[in-house]
Amino acid sequence: MGKKGENKEVVEMEVVTSEDKEVNLMNERPKIGGGMSEVLEELENEVIGPIYHPHVPRSLGVEPMSRILLHGPPGCGKTKLSNAIANEAGFPFYKICATELVSGVSGASEENIRDLFTKAHRTATSIVFIDETDAIATKREISNRVMEQRIVTQLMSCIDESSRIVKPISRSGTAESSDCRPGYVLIIGATNRPDAIDPALRRPGRFDREIYIGVPDESARVDILSILTRNLKVEGAFDLLKIAKSTPGFVGADLVALTKKAANLAMNRIIGQRKAEVCTKHVKGQPIERWWKQPWAPEEIEKLSITMDDFEVTWKASFKWKWKIVNPY
Repeated sequence: MGKKGENKEVVEMEVVTSEDKEVNLMNERPKIGGGMSEVLEELENEVIGPIYHPHVPRSLGVEPMSRILLHGPPGCGKTKLSNAIANEAGFPFYKICATELVSGVSGASEENIRDLFTKAHRTATSIVFIDETDAIATKREISNRVMEQRIVTQLMSCIDESSRIVKPISRSGTAESSDCRPGYVLIIGATNRPDAIDPALRRPGRFDREIYIGVPDESARVDILSILTRNLKVEGAFDLLKIAKSTPGFVGADLVALTKKAANLAMNRIIGQRKAEVCTKHVKGQPIERWWKQPWAPEEIEKLSITMDDFEVTWKASFKWKWKIVNPY
């Protein structure tokens, strides 16, 4: 019973065909910045193009690059980049956190991994994205548990199998008609701790390419901020370069949080002004109660905006908090 329950969780999360809405096919190209556009363009040439047209590398007698390891500090956009790769390619996309594959039942974790790759082969060409890869690929020489060592071995076996060209498999378990072109399974791993991953997985032939996604520089932060503020209603001149200069060391996730906090600060400021205005009015000599129920006039809505001051107050508070985390003493 426990084993079935564990597998059921993966099946409910994993997806197989677009017909039954089980495959996460993304239709809109995500807006990525922070230097990752260049990385994506490079991967289009080295990975997406050859896998999209598998007959090209086959005619040359080589295999396309089909296994990538993204690594770098948290919040730098590794998951965002994997989404962009899947979106550009338009392949079935299997996104999973490594810890969701792990089960406390003996043998269930290995079966979960096999099931994941079986589904990917069934819809090849497809993409498997494993976040927090280090959680199931720890170095076997420092692992004291036999189960963890078996999980690493199973993952290596599945990765080796993914390098072969396959035909999509029908639901009956047989290869589909010749109308369906054969393809590969592209594997993308992401980790904050590449040194914790078993060396056997990082050797050539397993993860063919390792890409470091680092902390964005000033120019990259301007690029990220321009995307984040594109749909914001701002007031007057908005100096993104000034914000970028004032946020050294901020990664993409920090800038997303900064933008949200500035928007919330603006909302609190606007609501506070609204409360003061409404509460000064009287009806028959009595203050208006439940001021927040009073309707907003269209002209009042039109005047709402986020100001540069909102961002300045927010980034100063955020920078102090970030500095305190990095330098606790």
